[in-house]
Order: sequence, then structure tokens, then C-alpha cells
Amino acid sequence: MYFCKNHLDERVKKYFNIRYEFDKAVVQECIALQVEQPEAGYICVADANILQQVHNDLSYRDVLDGAMFSICDSSWVPVFISWIHDVHHNQYCGSTIFKDILEMKRYRQFFMGTSTEVLTALKENIAQIDPAVNDMTFYELPFCKVEEFDYPAIAEMVNRDNPDIIWVALGAPKQEIFMSKLNPYLNRGVQIAIGAAFKFYSGQEEKRAPEWMCRMRLEFLYRIYAQPKKQIKRCWLILKALPQILWQERKRKRGK
Repeated sequence: MYFCKNHLDERVKKYFNIRYEFDKAVVQECIALQVEQPEAGYICVADANILQQVHNDLSYRDVLDGAMFSICDSSWVPVFISWIHDVHHNQYCGSTIFKDILEMKRYRQFFMGTSTEVLTALKENIAQIDPAVNDMTFYELPFCKVEEFDYPAIAEMVNRDNPDIIWVALGAPKQEIFMSKLNPYLNRGVQIAIGAAFKFYSGQEEKRAPEWMCRMRLEFLYRIYAQPKKQIKRCWLILKALPQILWQERKRKRGK
């Protein structure tokens, strides 16, 4: 097991069947401690899509339970938690943790997923934040089903590079399953799944919503506008599952 998982179990709160850590300082401290250990761990970045995936898929719930913890990428989950549990938490989205760790300029990192074009543009852009990334690895994963990756071969390449942080951008739920399958083959380090953050920081294709929309929890509308075919279907699945998700959480609270 990961060195800090037992300690985290004492403080990490489980809401909607997801083990969340909301405190940025604790997240960053656990990463710093984990990279010193002779074993690997992984962190999930849980948005509303993952919320409904966990609700509908018990095997996927096990994948998230195997992580050190999940950070909250959804601006609405803290609102739901406040409604039900009367406690306040803040969002810590994937693009923010990505930027936070880059700005620390303390870790060797490995970037994998998406396309060569996006990775090339990503490297050029984030080198302006930390020039050290010019000597780090950016690897395009092959396009295949999550069961078809050659995990031992990928892990051998990562282990040779010996990074502290391994960023994985494949989209949910694929990237979380990928991390869980790769983790046993890694010697050390922390994997973090960050979805579209590579595209945001590459300046290619997807862009994040304006800050005012994020503050008003309207980022989902921007994503629907940018990718209507993909996002309308995703939002429908979330809205369809949401009443039962909230009802079950209320039921769990009353059962305590």
C-alpha cells in the first residue's frame, strides 16, 4: 500500500463514493512524501463525469479507491456536499494542480497521452514556466483500448526515466484505469490524471472557459458550446444520474 494511505484514511472524506482530499497543502505534501518512497501511487482528478461513472460502475469505483485520493475537479460537487453535509470545501481542478506543480520547479516529470502535436506545443508553452521541462520526456501513447496497452513496456520506459510525477492525459474513465494497471509495474513516483489540461496548456484545440464562467460554475456551458456532440451526451448522463446520487448520499448521512 502507499505509505500515506493509512494516514490519509483518517482524514480523507468520502462523499458520493469518492475519497476526496480538498486541501491543496495536504495534496502537495502527500505528493512530496510519496515521491521519496520506493513505490508508486496515483491520484485521480474527479469531475462530474467521474461522479456518475463511479455511481454506475462498481469496478471503476474500485479503481478510484485504489488511488492515494482524488482531488475535486468539479465546481458543483462542493455545492452538493454543502447542501447535504453542511460543510464547505473548495474545488481543486486538474489544470490548477498541473500549473501548481510546474511552478514549483522541483520535480522531474513525465508527460504522456494525447497526440504528438499537442505534446510538442505543450512542451514549448510550459517551458516558459519551467525551462527544465526541455529535458523531460513527452510520450504519445498508442491509440488502443485500455486493456491493450503494453503496461510492462511502458513502465520500463518510465522507470528508466525515473520521474517523480507522471502526468496521464487520456480522458476519463480510461486514464484512471490506465494508472491503476500501470501502477504495479512502476518503481516509484506519483501518477496524476489530468484529462484536457494538456490541450489547455498547449494552446491546441480545447481551451478552458473564461475565469468569470469558472467562478460562476458555468464552465460546463462553455464546454457544451465548444464540443456540443461530446458534452451534451456527457451532461445528460450526469443529470440523469444526479438525483439518485444525491439521494443515496443523503441516505448514507442519515445512516451514520
